Amino acid sequence: MHSLEATLYCANSLCQAPNPMSHRFCQQCRSPLPKRYLWAVGKEVISLRPGELLAERYWCKEGQIFLDTKPGLLPETLPELPEAVEPYLRLIACLPHVPQVYALVPFGSKRSPEVLLLEGAPIYPPGGSGSAISAESEGTLMPDLPTAWKHGNGLQQLHWFWQLARLWKPLHYERVASSLLNPALLRVEGSLIRLLELHNDHHALSPTLADLGELWQRWIPDACSDLTDFLTSLCHKLKAGQITTSEHLVAVLDQAIATYSQSFTRQIQIATFTDQGPTRQRNEDACFPPSGSALVFPPNLELAAGENLPLVVVCDGIGGHEGGNIASNLAIATIQQRLQKVSASTPPESDTFITELEQATLAANDVISQRNDVEHRHERQRMGTTLVMAVARAHELYITHVGDSRAYRVTPLGCHQITLDDDLATREVRLGYALYHEALRQPSSGSLVQALGMNASTMLHPTVERFVLDEDCIFLLCSDGLSDNDRVEEYWQTILLPVLEGKTDLAKAAQQWVAIANEQNGHDNVTIGLVYCRVFPNPASFSSPVLASSLATLPDVEQASTVLSASLSASTPLSSTLKTHNLKPLERSRPRTASLLLGLLLIVGVGGFVTAFLLRGFSFLTGEVTNTPPPEPAVSVPVPPTLSPSPNAAANSFAVGSRMLVNRSTPAGETAPIVLLPNPSSLADTTRSSVPIGSVLEVVSLRRTGLDQPWLGVKVCSLAQPSPANQSAIPQRIAQPGEQGWVPESAIAPFVTVNVSLTQAQLGACGNERRVSREGTPQ
Repeated sequence: MHSLEATLYCANSLCQAPNPMSHRFCQQCRSPLPKRYLWAVGKEVISLRPGELLAERYWCKEGQIFLDTKPGLLPETLPELPEAVEPYLRLIACLPHVPQVYALVPFGSKRSPEVLLLEGAPIYPPGGSGSAISAESEGTLMPDLPTAWKHGNGLQQLHWFWQLARLWKPLHYERVASSLLNPALLRVEGSLIRLLELHNDHHALSPTLADLGELWQRWIPDACSDLTDFLTSLCHKLKAGQITTSEHLVAVLDQAIATYSQSFTRQIQIATFTDQGPTRQRNEDACFPPSGSALVFPPNLELAAGENLPLVVVCDGIGGHEGGNIASNLAIATIQQRLQKVSASTPPESDTFITELEQATLAANDVISQRNDVEHRHERQRMGTTLVMAVARAHELYITHVGDSRAYRVTPLGCHQITLDDDLATREVRLGYALYHEALRQPSSGSLVQALGMNASTMLHPTVERFVLDEDCIFLLCSDGLSDNDRVEEYWQTILLPVLEGKTDLAKAAQQWVAIANEQNGHDNVTIGLVYCRVFPNPASFSSPVLASSLATLPDVEQASTVLSASLSASTPLSSTLKTHNLKPLERSRPRTASLLLGLLLIVGVGGFVTAFLLRGFSFLTGEVTNTPPPEPAVSVPVPPTLSPSPNAAANSFAVGSRMLVNRSTPAGETAPIVLLPNPSSLADTTRSSVPIGSVLEVVSLRRTGLDQPWLGVKVCSLAQPSPANQSAIPQRIAQPGEQGWVPESAIAPFVTVNVSLTQAQLGACGNERRVSREGTPQ
């Protein structure tokens, strides 16, 4: 079938009337007409002419770009997903950088029996009134990075490289890192890097950071003059093998971005609004600042002593008849109190700040859990809440998330969800079991797997992500009273583009969102938090020669280290000490959620088994945001190329509470193969301790943020002293029993055996009690 203009069928299941492609609303029922442009993987589809239909549904616009003409129907899939789909599913936490598989359509070609159609590909969406997207651009590919590079400012260029560096590790683990070396696949939406599709790495030759340096070097002639010396030195070190980990690369770019950001001024505005909705008797949502607030902060957050950083919190209460509103307000009060001590005038390092945000979240969980226990709340009477919060600091904004309240990032070119719901549907995708739209149709797909107050903090995994502020943007935080039924995707251009264009104010936009939620959804409470960041060049604040000079020398970061987004100290423990009971999950008081917290019960039931796989799927947030055969880890941890892997390394399961015996040396014969970092907030920290062969360690915490892979917080149970001859060859001090520190999972895996039989003497400082933190492994 061939048509020069597509016919769109209404997504309303009670209507499904045909409409011309040019219409935005159904001419029969006035429902919005979603236009989902998809990217078809594989050159075989080029045989289709523009206007032809694939599978009697997907209209070919041109080349490999298709439009779904029946968006109200479930996309096609296959009984068994092919291997090519798995990397997309396991990298769902890398949205919006990595597209997702929308449908699998039979094609009939021997070379490609099915076609992968990708959603979230870098294709311009329809432009609304006043949009920066022209009618001619709709449905076309966004520019590739080499093209955009020539027109970007220095901060954008550093930010693009920073995003590529952060994507390197998760893509490398899925053996698709070569996608980052193909300029045609690297597309740009303003300051955002977006991949067109994923390409598998060649088995014989795995891509390296040296290859990345080779690619980046090609673009130096078109870089901003301030960055030429810095980028030249950076690429040289990459090619020479002096930067061997993506964490090292990210740390270097972090420093450059912090320096270059001084040549820009930022102004932050926030607005909040909450409403109980037309069908509810009370409002179980809550927000901070209080509903109706509209605040403007000084440029570059130059706050007076005692003033707090811009903070927006949205909570959606859970807990039957009377508990949800209590839990929401308890969470906000606790978080506000915990973060008041964070001074704007002396901001901490980003990793320490992330720890502060996590600690505030865990403290809120403890307060609600303790209230449940004191009031003897059980079963469905146990109260809890979701959480999504934003904190602006220096040139970055941090998003913390638990549950299914959401955050979106909006610019004139697009609107992207930047948090993943902590529900069963997302977990299924992270584990590689199902496509997202298919998972949503499964029973209890919306059941939460975690929320504040429902279990001990040892079982809570808050996600924290940070965003570089290098362009005008709005962060929308909301409860599912708004996000249900894709209302944000439908109306972001109508409500938020006028704010970005200066035609309306932020407070009015917050009220408009509430009206949309009540009129178009109306089944629940609704809460909105908006953070508007405006970015202005400020050349006078930092002269170009000084800037170039400050970036000319790369920071001296040891290659063996990686960035650890937390600090381990006695004054700030990583785990909660509050004892709570693991009770059955509660029902969220809304019509759609009769089994909303079924996921919590499932997680408790399968214990550390599911938890381990859940965490493997988190990248960040990352993560870092996941049935028949036994599940495999969502991310397989590779062994560093210089090490000889242990036969047991692949089988090691590093759940919290597990114990391990250090029983292998490095190929070079080093007898203390493991190095613990006591305070990894500084890569240059030389206060390290070594763990000799024969020592026993216990995992007390497991940590990841954003796109990073797991780090283990470990405790030394007992120590096997090396011989005097070998001891003198160990460069760091030797760890002592009871000492705690951090080590990357990939760095420790080749040298240990997990959960071996240990004597009482070997247990040493760990004793008989298994202490757990964050992972929820039963005591």
